[in-house]
Parts: sequence; C-alpha cells; structure tokens
Amino acid sequence: MKHILVTGGAGFIGSNFVINILKNRDDCHIVNYDLLTYAGNLENLEEVEGNPRYTFIKGDICDTAAVKKLFDDYDFAAVIHFAAESHVDKSITGPSQFVVTNVLGTQVLLQTAKEAWANDFNAKRFIHVSTDEVYGTLGATGYFTESTPIAPNSPYSASKAGSDLLARAYFETFGFPAIITRCSNNYGPFQFPEKLIPLMIANALRDKPLPVYGDGMNVRDWLYVHDHCQAIETVLDKGAPGEVYNIGGNNEWHNIDIVKLILAELKKPESLITFVEDRLGHDRRYAIDASKIKNELGWSPSVDFETGIRETIRWYLANRGWWEKL
Repeated sequence: MKHILVTGGAGFIGSNFVINILKNRDDCHIVNYDLLTYAGNLENLEEVEGNPRYTFIKGDICDTAAVKKLFDDYDFAAVIHFAAESHVDKSITGPSQFVVTNVLGTQVLLQTAKEAWANDFNAKRFIHVSTDEVYGTLGATGYFTESTPIAPNSPYSASKAGSDLLARAYFETFGFPAIITRCSNNYGPFQFPEKLIPLMIANALRDKPLPVYGDGMNVRDWLYVHDHCQAIETVLDKGAPGEVYNIGGNNEWHNIDIVKLILAELKKPESLITFVEDRLGHDRRYAIDASKIKNELGWSPSVDFETGIRETIRWYLANRGWWEKL
C-alpha cells in the first residue's frame, strides 16, 4: 500500500482529486493534510469518510515540526501539493499571506520531503500543482507552452511563480523528484463561490446582480475539474522529474459569454448582469498549449464544456445547502 500525501485536500481541486484517486485505484492510502481555512471544507469529502485508505490530518504546511511529523509517521511514496492561497482578489488586498503560504509553505514541504527521502529519490514523486497565471497574459493569438517565460501580474500568480521556481531549484540542485503542473481555469463541484462560475450560478439562483469585471471580454481556457484530476494522476504515474506539464481544456471562452450561458441554462434574464470596475492588473487572455502532456503521457480532456457546465449547474442546484451557508 503506497502512502500519498495530498496537501490542501479539503479544497476544491484537492477534494475532487482525493475522491477520484480512491475510486480509481486500491493500491494507495491517502493522507489529506489541510489547515481548513475558509476555502477548505470537510463536507466535500463526506463520501470517503470511514474509508480505511483515507486519513485526514489538520495542519499548516508552514509548520515545519508538524510537516516533519507527517513524514516520520508515513513513508510517503508521493506528495501531491495543492495547498495554496488562490483567490486573485484577496491577493490584491492582502498579499502577505499568499507569500507565506505559497512560497514558504512549499519550501517547507520540499525540504522536509528531501530530508525524509534521504536522497533516495528514484521511486518518489513530488507533484507541485501550479497555474497558467504564472505566465502572465496573452494577446489575441498564441498559447502558453512550458517554455513560455514566467511573467506573473498579480501577487497570487507571483507567489505561485516563486513556489514553481523553488520546486525547479530542488530538482536542479539536489536531483529532487519534483514535477510541476500548470493548469488552466478549473470548474466543477465543490468550488468555493468566490470564483466566477459558482458565484454567477449562486447569484442567478437568488436573483442577485452578477458582477462582471470590465467589459467581460477577458478570455480563459476552462478545464473540468475531473479532467484535471485525471491529468495529475497521469503525471504521477508517467511524468518525468524536473519536467513541467501544461494542463488545459482546449476551451477558450470570454467571461461574458459564460455568464450569459449560465443565465440561459437557469432561465434567468441577462438584465442581472452588472458590469463593475475592472480588477487591478487583470490579465486579458490565458490559453494553454497542452500538446506536451498529450504527446508524451497520453492525456487529453474528455469532458466538453457544454456537458461540464451543465453538470456543474446541476450540482449547485442539487447542493444548495452546501454553498448557501458559505
């Protein structure tokens, strides 16, 4: 039985990953290490409570002693590192916590894993889950590739870029088995309703205004969370240490068009749309070239956006009790 440490496993992507990997394989024991900040929610994991191959431990990735105890208690074969402060708006009003959690916390994990694995790295993997936002912004054409220079434009993306560079440095300096994944915007069940899609669904269901930044023409590449989880599992099994893998949905949408689609699905009027002052440093367009992970590891997204967004809307309709109290 392989022990796998998942940091931030009570968050949106982390909880979906924990549920999926426990379903997909029976050869692993998942240790979910999460501080349960505002975006962490153990209700996300109710279906795996009681599973003998699942253990939850509350803790902070910045707490060196606590992280060391984790590695003393379990011989981890892999670390899947999701834990991060991730909301751009919050990074603009309070950047300090993003630097502490995303940079210092990642360094604590890297160093502790390095010491625990005692330079015998061959059978180990450290998957650092990052974001396409570290690349900055694109014009009307072109795509982010793994060789695109890092040029973050928000405190959030700068802190993630810093953690990416630490993971890279541990590979280059120590031969540590770090792999970096950079994903496009995720959507799906359990996403905290501060992000675009769940916020628009929640507000529309309550007939509240739907705030749209600027002119609404910012472009994002949308990836269904279950596809992202499958990609990470593929990287865990097949990825090469020291590599970066972009994970995208091949699915670009203007923000305003997504908002209108949600309103149409919920049979709500477009008069609920309210344009608000644009976010500071708002990147205009993200788009991922995911050909490397497809060609080298055999992964590609399986859920088209029209199917995924309808499944997501149905989930929020069926789980009003989950998000209303948030």
